[in-house]
Amino acid sequence: MGIFDQVKQAMQMRNEAKRIQAEIEKITVPYENGGIKAVVNGDMSLSSISISDDTYAEIVKGDKKRFETMLFNVINGALKGAKKATQEHMAKLMQSGGASSLFGK
Repeated sequence: MGIFDQVKQAMQMRNEAKRIQAEIEKITVPYENGGIKAVVNGDMSLSSISISDDTYAEIVKGDKKRFETMLFNVINGALKGAKKATQEHMAKLMQSGGASSLFGK
């Protein structure tokens, strides 16, 4: 394989990696519990968090530590869901051969 073929292959791999990353970034996973909702993207970034009015009213009257625990659990639930969705998406890509050029197949 000549140097130009190697460069061409490297460029193809780079383009495929960018395409896969763009697909992963499109994944969004909501997780809700106790009136708190978090949405995490496939790149593991938190895109939104919201609290229902009823839950907020309870928080204002209630225990700060309990709220922190609830928030912690909702964010972790959303992150776990996003991780699972991303892994499933990657597995589908591998099975369908969508990432085959990335691994030189």
